[in-house]
Amino acid sequence: MRAAFALLSALACMAYAATAPLAILKPAVSDLEDGPAVPPSFTFVPGQFVFLKLQIGGFKASPEQKIHLTYKTDAFDPKGVRVIETMGDKVDTTLAPEDKNWKPVVRQQFLIPPIAPSGTYKIVIEVTDDLAEGAMVKQEIPFEVRGRTVEPSDTMVVRNFHFYRGEEDRDPLAVAAYKPGDTLWARFDITGYKFGPQNAVDLDYGISVLAAGGKVLFTQEKAAEEKSSSFYPKAYVPGSMNLSLQSNIRPGQYTIAITVHDHTGNQTCEAKGDFTIE
Repeated sequence: MRAAFALLSALACMAYAATAPLAILKPAVSDLEDGPAVPPSFTFVPGQFVFLKLQIGGFKASPEQKIHLTYKTDAFDPKGVRVIETMGDKVDTTLAPEDKNWKPVVRQQFLIPPIAPSGTYKIVIEVTDDLAEGAMVKQEIPFEVRGRTVEPSDTMVVRNFHFYRGEEDRDPLAVAAYKPGDTLWARFDITGYKFGPQNAVDLDYGISVLAAGGKVLFTQEKAAEEKSSSFYPKAYVPGSMNLSLQSNIRPGQYTIAITVHDHTGNQTCEAKGDFTIE
């Protein structure tokens, strides 16, 4: 009687698996590991982790009650560019008679690139049942990112050159005016450079301070450099500088000149910003 009952249980499990199509169930995107699904209005930010959780149903079991599933996950930015390398894994296990309603749980996480534009991103999850010929299911899960978008350029340019009162200030000065002894802060974005292998970036920039007549008061040919590579191509490179103004500097108008060199694309560009000493 016990043997017959076990056989009937196994057959029931097989019948259950065969009646339902392969499916991705309860997909949830969260900002916390095993956290609740974020609402559609939620926005992630660059540099933040995204956590994905889902279940797989409708898979087929072999006569020995083995299952073999493979799955892979991709994530794309608003332009359809992959933001991460494809993540994949498999479910390879044997079911017990009491596992009739058991469903594999998939958990994956990835980091939004630190420099990522705003828009609607999407996760694409694909599951294949290796024991059921042609059984594959795919689902897209959108999520929002609030980042910075810098206007692209075919050639290298400096954009968004602004002066600031302090290092952490978010809003630029409406009038770039300082007093002797102040510290001048400026930020800008570099775009339009060329990429090397593995989206490598090889830039450096110099800084000069000019008096009203064009006389060079200070120069640093290589103030900073950016040498990096990444899976997701950097649409722009942020730059910044600060300058301690001497207490005896004369009032008047001055200019900051930024000269950028793209060693991969053999490009050079310059940008200038005027400020005054009151």
